[in-house]
Amino acid sequence: MAWRRLARLNLSRSRSRITSLHYLLSNTSPDLSSESLTASLYSQFPKLTATSISHDRRWYSYSTNLGQAQAISSGGELVEVPLAQTGEGIAECELLKWFVQQGDHVEEFQRLCEVQSDKATIEITSRFKGQIHQINFNPGDIVKVGETLLKILTEHSESDSSERTSPFDVETSSADAQNQIQVSSFSGGVLSTPAVRHLAKQHNLDINQIPGTGKDGRVLKEDVLNYAINQGHICKDSPSTDKVELFNEKGELRGNFVSTSAYEDKTIPLRGFHRAMVKSMTLAVQVPHFHYLEEINFSALVELKEAFKNENKDQNIKHTFLPFLIKSLSMALTKFPLMNSSLSEETSEVILKGCHNIGVAMATEYGLVVPNIKMVQSLSVLEITKELSRLHELATHNKLNTDDVTGGTITLSNIGAIGGKFGSPLLNLPEVAIIALGRIQRLPRFDEDGNIYPASVTNVTIGADHRVVDGATVARFCNEWKNLIEKPQLLLLHMR
Repeated sequence: MAWRRLARLNLSRSRSRITSLHYLLSNTSPDLSSESLTASLYSQFPKLTATSISHDRRWYSYSTNLGQAQAISSGGELVEVPLAQTGEGIAECELLKWFVQQGDHVEEFQRLCEVQSDKATIEITSRFKGQIHQINFNPGDIVKVGETLLKILTEHSESDSSERTSPFDVETSSADAQNQIQVSSFSGGVLSTPAVRHLAKQHNLDINQIPGTGKDGRVLKEDVLNYAINQGHICKDSPSTDKVELFNEKGELRGNFVSTSAYEDKTIPLRGFHRAMVKSMTLAVQVPHFHYLEEINFSALVELKEAFKNENKDQNIKHTFLPFLIKSLSMALTKFPLMNSSLSEETSEVILKGCHNIGVAMATEYGLVVPNIKMVQSLSVLEITKELSRLHELATHNKLNTDDVTGGTITLSNIGAIGGKFGSPLLNLPEVAIIALGRIQRLPRFDEDGNIYPASVTNVTIGADHRVVDGATVARFCNEWKNLIEKPQLLLLHMR
């Protein structure tokens, strides 16, 4: 009898529990239902996960199949791979995609999945060598930090087998608890696959309340759908399943045909950068803003850019206005360090940032993201150009890491590249200033002698935290930046 072998196990920390289990299994009536026995075991051993209890009380196991038990007993160990902390203040991530499937063999450091937090996209790699035993989440699911992403049946050597904790050790420590053997399809007392559990979650159903018609009471997809229909969560005659006649009785296309699905409401979940924008903008509107608008003549910068383009021999480098604007902005910040600061409300102190980490807002298909170029004051215009290109490439493919999008000290938004003469930007906290650039326009202007000449001008709007900086400081800062842009030769005087 399996329970007798179990009782003979030398488990020092759980001897009393094993004795109780032996007593319970050997003293229950043969007529007692499996449900009643399971309830009794749960009350005595709340930390155990019951997966299968035979009617003749011959065994109590963590495994739903003998193959798994044999694999574990031969040297494998079932370990959980949780979602680790991906950054400061990150409590959850969206699962974007899996690189592996259940049953696949994985090596150490092999990619498992890709997740996206509010700040960056991260690839999760394996710390173990073994076989994928269970995948707990589907792409699009929100996973909280600490939750188990998947379970891996690791490969063990013979020397390791003597040190493993028995799967029947119910009084495990917190570290051992992470490696307890559990069943891939057993969740909350119900047998089901991750896909079926996800379907139940989509319809806001408690899978524990759904009667299963599969083997051993397993809940199937059809069980979930039928239960949802009976509970009114799904309309049996849903318009999306109705057949619409596209042709009349003569075989002609109906001219007034319009699909009813075109007028249905759609719910789009906020994920990744969209969720981050909701949080950051909600905080930003609570800060007292003011905006300062100025017009800057880009004519000299346009000529300089054209000269660089004509002399450019590297096809991988694309010269734009932004690197010049970023470099000149850094030089202006050197004279006005208050614009490159943050406010500590807890200590009522202003922190002057030593590095000019200038962020550049980028609109991508994944949402608005603001990566930043680190230590601009130590970079040349060419180095800024290359770094800007690198960040843009990563943002386009949603591959920015946490370091790329954190640590910014001031933000530049080139909204004019899309359209619009000027904007009214909100702060990217904890920064105290943000700058929006409008579209460059060719307009008539007057010179000092009153003569009209064509000029390439743009509007610049500076949004500032009025708790830290005042209007006079922003005006002087903008005058300094404007002078460097309109006379780019002055940049040479400050180059290091």
